[in-house]
Amino acid sequence: MKLLDERMWTLFKRHWQQTLTYWSVFFSFGLCIAFLGPTVLDLRCQTQSTLQQITWVFFSQQLFLLGGSSLGGLFKKTLLSSLSALFSCTLIISLVFSFIPLCNHVVLLSVAMAIAGLAMGVIDTIANLQLVKLYQKDSATFLQALHFFIGLGALVSPLVADPFLAEDSCVLDANRTSNSTSRSDLQHLRSSLAGHGAFPNISQYPLHTEGVVITRVSYAFWIMALINLPVPAAVLALMYHERLLPCSRSRPRLLERDSLSSVNPAGDSGQGHGSLFGCCNPAKLRGRPATFYIVHALGGAILFITDGIIGSYTGFVYTYAVSPPLLMGHKTAGSLDSVFWASITVGRLALIYLSYRYTAQRLLIFSLVGVILVQCLLLIFYTSCVFLFIGTCVLGLCISSVFPSMLAFTEDILDYKGCATTVLVTSASTGEMMLQLLVGLVIHSQGSYSFLLCCTIASFIGFCLFLMFLYVQRRHTNCHTGKHTEHSSENTDMKEKPETGAS
Repeated sequence: MKLLDERMWTLFKRHWQQTLTYWSVFFSFGLCIAFLGPTVLDLRCQTQSTLQQITWVFFSQQLFLLGGSSLGGLFKKTLLSSLSALFSCTLIISLVFSFIPLCNHVVLLSVAMAIAGLAMGVIDTIANLQLVKLYQKDSATFLQALHFFIGLGALVSPLVADPFLAEDSCVLDANRTSNSTSRSDLQHLRSSLAGHGAFPNISQYPLHTEGVVITRVSYAFWIMALINLPVPAAVLALMYHERLLPCSRSRPRLLERDSLSSVNPAGDSGQGHGSLFGCCNPAKLRGRPATFYIVHALGGAILFITDGIIGSYTGFVYTYAVSPPLLMGHKTAGSLDSVFWASITVGRLALIYLSYRYTAQRLLIFSLVGVILVQCLLLIFYTSCVFLFIGTCVLGLCISSVFPSMLAFTEDILDYKGCATTVLVTSASTGEMMLQLLVGLVIHSQGSYSFLLCCTIASFIGFCLFLMFLYVQRRHTNCHTGKHTEHSSENTDMKEKPETGAS
């Protein structure tokens, strides 16, 4: 059996350079997602800051990622602005990687991470928008592949950083006292902080801020900067290929020509995909049925929940594993986050094929039901360390397809005219940040077991929202079909009137 039919293969061959470029851009996104957690203790030494100060770097990145997601649609007005923004953002990521070793103060590091977060948000919105615009009703398969590259980048950056991480305290006080934090405590701290955005109880660890700094983490960031450099080069090559550079405008712009041929029959070229604020323009929304707005709201709410679950799980699964009743070893528990990201990556790789065989609606039902079942089983077998690993793996497989499938499904419902991609990407970024903070507050007040309970409740809410989404989707489709039929009958009557008058 062929992996893809001839039509899909033909589509890919027609747009292979654009598609591979957008996939590589998401690899840059993945590199930025996962590097901060493992390296944060070495960055604390480099900036000679306290643990309380350094954890705010996570918040800086997440906040500006949210802002970049909502503003990314501004660069979508023309193809040139989209690719120019992607080139600038991917180049900025390499520059930030190169600049981080020079940050000797936590404020400088926070500014660098804010810039990186802004670039990540713009990349997230534009790459999704352009791939949906390119393939439209066939975009589900290619979106799954796009989001596979996030997981790939998230797996690569910790592997690059690991050989350069300090095994002992990387700031030695002047007297080199013997009461410094042990190696096991540092491992525990690093794993606790690996969940980006999490703020664990870290006041009990007496790490020095003044003394001799001993860290080699700079090499890791310079290597990641070099690994990322081919990505802006690929975007620049695509701009040259599509005659968007001043030195290459001797022929028509190929991508614009292809895009114009692939827009919907109504002639809408997707200009509704502005920024999140541009989507609220009353002039563009006048005359839309109520279901149009509800589809956007429910789609965003579902991704708010599911991406919030991903953020909460990566942020607190280690804390849950090392707490009673599991009491896992620090090293074993620290691998749970890697297992979760690896299963998400493998799941998205498998779903490249499954999204071609099955509709996005079926994949979403299977995924959301699977997430609920896994969370319930984790609650039941909460004393089993083995099942925590199994459940983490299965949860990653189940939840991996929700974002790309939901994006493709919503855009298909709305005929690729509205602001669905911008709304969904922004909602997902918001959920990843806000739900993680909420779960963290509950854990600190109610204990580590509440982590699983919060995620289970959130998964039930997400599934209920999806059932509402399916109901509204059916109403919206019927409304749209009814209007189309009425419009067709009016045109028919107008054509018949002259004939009646002539007789």
